[in-house]
Amino acid sequence: MTASPDLGTSRTASPELLRSVFRQHAAGVAVITAAGAGPVGFTATSLNSVAAEPPLISFGVGTSSSSWPTVAEAEHVGVHILGEDQHELAATFARSGADRFGPSTDWRTGPEGVPLLGGVVAWLVCRVVARIPAGDHRIVIAEVIAGDPERGGRPLVYHQGRFTALRD
Repeated sequence: MTASPDLGTSRTASPELLRSVFRQHAAGVAVITAAGAGPVGFTATSLNSVAAEPPLISFGVGTSSSSWPTVAEAEHVGVHILGEDQHELAATFARSGADRFGPSTDWRTGPEGVPLLGGVVAWLVCRVVARIPAGDHRIVIAEVIAGDPERGGRPLVYHQGRFTALRD
């Protein structure tokens, strides 16, 4: 007979329970961008590698987000892996109402017209292949068509409700 771990007191499923549990989960920080009437972008911690052949990624986006109408129509998106020194960039793209592509943001137009952020650890341009309803979000699946992993560096991480860096 095996001893069961101390499971504590369970709580009923709720949005707060999910948030509380995922505060314990460290996640890499990315910014997703798309072109529309103007460039849009948002900070995401839901970025995942889905498949190597073909090369597919996924991320979640809230349907109430100001970026959603553009992402809902975009054929291509940019995916930017942020470095440990890019707390402010992550915060800018996470903040509602922020001027995300203002003078303080280093960016240019990349392949397929996608806004590309400067100084990031790595970036991809991806063709959107599916948008799957998932509660108040959509899971976007996209195929990689171009990218640059060359800058490298240590990634920015989100844990316990804040941006942080990896520790050795």
